[in-house]
Amino acid sequence: MDVLIVGAGPTGLALGIDLARRGVDALVVERAERLFPGSRGKGIQPRTQEVFDDLGVLQAIRAAGGPYPHRMIWKDGERVGEQPLFEPVEADEGAPYTEPLMVAQWRTQEVLHARLTELGGEVAFGREVTGLGQDAEGVTAHFADGTTARAAYVVAADGGRSAVRRALGVGMAGETVDPAPFLVADVRVNGLDRDYWHEFPKDDGSAVALCPLAGTDAFQMQVRLAEGTEPDLSLDGIRKLVAAYTHLGAEDVTELRWVSDFRPRAALADRFRVGRVLLAGDAAHIHSPAGGQGLNTSVQDAYNLGWKLGAVLRAGAPDSLLDTYEEERRVNAAAMLDLSTGVHRGEVRRGKATVQLGLGYRESSLSAETRKNPPAVQAGDRAPDGMVSGIRLFDALRGPHWTLLGAETSLPGVRALPAAPESYGPGVFLIRPDGYVGWAGDSSDGAREYLGHFSG
Repeated sequence: MDVLIVGAGPTGLALGIDLARRGVDALVVERAERLFPGSRGKGIQPRTQEVFDDLGVLQAIRAAGGPYPHRMIWKDGERVGEQPLFEPVEADEGAPYTEPLMVAQWRTQEVLHARLTELGGEVAFGREVTGLGQDAEGVTAHFADGTTARAAYVVAADGGRSAVRRALGVGMAGETVDPAPFLVADVRVNGLDRDYWHEFPKDDGSAVALCPLAGTDAFQMQVRLAEGTEPDLSLDGIRKLVAAYTHLGAEDVTELRWVSDFRPRAALADRFRVGRVLLAGDAAHIHSPAGGQGLNTSVQDAYNLGWKLGAVLRAGAPDSLLDTYEEERRVNAAAMLDLSTGVHRGEVRRGKATVQLGLGYRESSLSAETRKNPPAVQAGDRAPDGMVSGIRLFDALRGPHWTLLGAETSLPGVRALPAAPESYGPGVFLIRPDGYVGWAGDSSDGAREYLGHFSG
């Protein structure tokens, strides 16, 4: 096969979708017997909504969740204050999505899995990778049941405790974001309205929060315990926490569907590529859940890597193109780790800083800006939405192709529009398959030469 993807989380599933639509032979393997059952990463940022639009799942994702409610603070059984969770970000023609969506992670993965299956892709459950061996031609993956599989490339999307990363001997440097133990759970609760994200803080810094999970009948329960406390993950333990921190009784917790404990940590893998093996998602970077950056940064990894693997495997691009995955994504992930940590510690507000619309690759070796004084959108920037000759640009960008704005072209695999939206400023723009400006010039001269780097 072309690509073996280890891990059926949002990263692996999104990558599987992108490769499937490019005609790349890929298999997703997952050591568990089913998809992840919890709500853990529930925030879908605006930039990820744009990615999901391109991958053909945004409508289903929106139907599976809903908007975030305001936060309601409680003290001694009384409501003491309502707070918006996010600073508002104004929508415009270039950014149609500006508010995060709340979608339980298990719902997101169901939608992605359904789309992957629709495109002819597959997830093989109960397949645990225990080791790897690679040579100049490909990678051999060894499974716990004694079988093996051979692929041209392997992508490790198997989470923060990645077995593939450990097998490669790649280190992961980081820091503890918060010394207190945390737990997160999906519960059913009586006696609490679903209009707010309810928070019940104590003076010692510990707290319980109950957030109504959009699109479900459950609440996500988040708990920051006092330092030195041992989390009790049983139903009885969850009920005791609710009774101790809120005005509800223990009996009001009627069901515990999923629970996990953790200590917030920020960590970054030393490398994102070792030969024919690439790291993506939590296998490459671990975030505090504050600010909703982890899942979203992971999906961006998949989106960046998918078109590059497709170019190498199907269009004759040199293998060295895959080096730009680490070049672009590692520095981006490092910035998002700093952001997540800042949100967790109350140093950064959720809003413009966290929607991921301003991320780009201006410093990348793939970004070719040939104009002397570019006035607005530059090579490496996210390509904003807009209207061109009655066509919505995001509609034109949707799909695995390149897009040329401002000139005609006969280049294969490139869709051309006669102009760029006014917000771009003057110039001709070649948009990468992942929605970033790869090349920009005063005329189309040079576009063909630039695109030649991505085909044989």
